[in-house]
Order: sequence, then structure tokens, then C-alpha cells
Amino acid sequence: MKQVLFKEGKDVVVGIGSALIDILAYTDDAFLEKTGAAKGGMILVDNAFIEKTLAMISNRTVIVPGGSACNTVIGIGKLGGKARFVGKCGQGEMGAFFEKGLRRNHVTPNLLKSSSPTGRVLSLVTPDAQRSMFTFLGAASETQPSELVQCDFQDAAIVHVEGYLLFNRNLILSALNQAKKAGALISLDLASFTVVEESKEILTELIERFVDILIANEDEAKAFTGYSDETKAIEALSKSADIAVLKIGKNGSYIANDGKIIQVAPMGDGEAVDTTGAGDLWASGFLFGLINGYSLEKCGRLGSACGYEVCQIVGANISEEGWARIKSLL
Repeated sequence: MKQVLFKEGKDVVVGIGSALIDILAYTDDAFLEKTGAAKGGMILVDNAFIEKTLAMISNRTVIVPGGSACNTVIGIGKLGGKARFVGKCGQGEMGAFFEKGLRRNHVTPNLLKSSSPTGRVLSLVTPDAQRSMFTFLGAASETQPSELVQCDFQDAAIVHVEGYLLFNRNLILSALNQAKKAGALISLDLASFTVVEESKEILTELIERFVDILIANEDEAKAFTGYSDETKAIEALSKSADIAVLKIGKNGSYIANDGKIIQVAPMGDGEAVDTTGAGDLWASGFLFGLINGYSLEKCGRLGSACGYEVCQIVGANISEEGWARIKSLL
């Protein structure tokens, strides 16, 4: 397989996405049905819906900085890579909480501020460790294409874009155009099968024009390619980008490049506690490996290790012991 080469001096992974606060709560399938959640998917809602649903939850909730691209660059920062996050949050307490979380995890925050509240994601975690999300974008939805500036992309080797930005088409176009102009590779995580279903037409066009690294799980790949068969799905994804990834949860992953496909075995054998952030942290390990010149197989193993460890605790976080186990692979 081809080795991915980066221009000298370009060593930063830039995440562009929604600055959100994750609220995680354990519940059951009956509660999901009552709320109208799309199991394993994401539904956009207003702030009042989040408040109403929270009032129905008796279990303790966990609150952490979140958002798909944010989770990914935090993982890269924890691995020792250079990472930057670009997004918009509120000026209040939750915005400060979000920014502090980035800095604590060695991520440079290029944050735009708004008088609107910081966005929130209510993730309902069922006994099978699956997470179903309700998202209030808040300030994140106000980011304007003109607010993305050259310094956001300075020294970028990879610009990692979350699929949720497809709901703001002018913004994602601006991000992709500026990333290409900066000479960066573009990584796109398809984010959710609901996103793919609602954005299929523009998604196909944008991937063909801009995307170098395409990352999807089984549900997202099926929504995009029409195939539930793993082999057919990764073959179809490989026709859309130089590097294509199909994550298959506890069964590992496939990586396609240069006409070849490799299968990466899963890491660990423990049962998942919560799958929130599993795909995001998988991308952390994989992209960190690419930046450091690892083989695609090793990048995949590092991604699998990050994806496994984040499933062992609640939220899109990895314990310090987990990070130590991951770094032993390096």
C-alpha cells in the first residue's frame, strides 16, 4: 500500500465541527421509544426538547466536552500529536467549560464565541451500550463560512471534518475549499446514518471533489453505498477516496488503499460499557498514525486500541491507564 506523505512543516491535525457539551444518561429501549429516538442515530432538536427529556430521566447524568471532531482531536492531543479545534460556542459557563477541556487535553482552541448558548447533545445509552442522540446545536449552528480564516488551517497536515457539518452546506464547502488551499489532506467521518440519509446527494459530490480519507461504520456505509455486506461496502467506499475505512465495532475494521484491502482485528475482549465516542477515538488513533508515518495496518491497530479503551468507561473519554496501554503500542 502507498505510504502517506506530508509536506515538511505540516504536522497539525485540525478538527472542524460543532462545539458541543455531551450529556450522557443510561436508559432502556422503552424510554427510547417514548422519546422518539432513532436508535444508534442522531436527531436535531431544540433546547426545550433537551430540557423536557432530561426532566424525564431519573438516573444520574455525566457531562463532558463533546462533538465528533472535537473528540477526535482531543484523542490526538492525548497521544502527543499537534491538534487544533475550530468551532463556535457560547460565551457563558458551558463555553468556558468546553474551552478548558480542549486546553487540558493539549488541543489549541480556535473558538468563535456567540451570545447564544453552547450546543448540547443528549446521548441515551441503552444496556447494549448503544448510544442514541438528540442534538441542540445552539451557538455551533451560527458559524458562518466567512468566519473560517487562514490561521485555522496553518501547518495543517490533515483537516478532519465531521459529517454533521453537512447540515450547514455553505460552511462545509468553505472548510473543504480552505483545507485544500492549505495543502492538507481531508478526512471525513460520516458521523451517523441519519446524516448520510438526509445528505446523500451533496455528500457524494463533496466526497468526489475533496475527500482523501473516508471513515464510516456499518450503518453509515450501508446508507451511503447500499451494501450491508462488509466486503462489498468497503470496496464501494474505496472507489470514493484514496483511503477508505469501514469500522465494524467489536469485529474490528477494514482499510482500503491503492486497490488493496486489509482487515484489522479488534483490540481487547472486554464488554463495552458505553460506545459514545468509539468511532471518534478510533479516528484519533488512525490519524495520529498517519501523521507519524505508520503503516496503514498499524494505524488501524492504534485506532482499534483507542476505540476499545473509550468503550470501557462512560463518555468519550479514555482513562489514564487506558492511554498508557495504547501508548505501549507505539
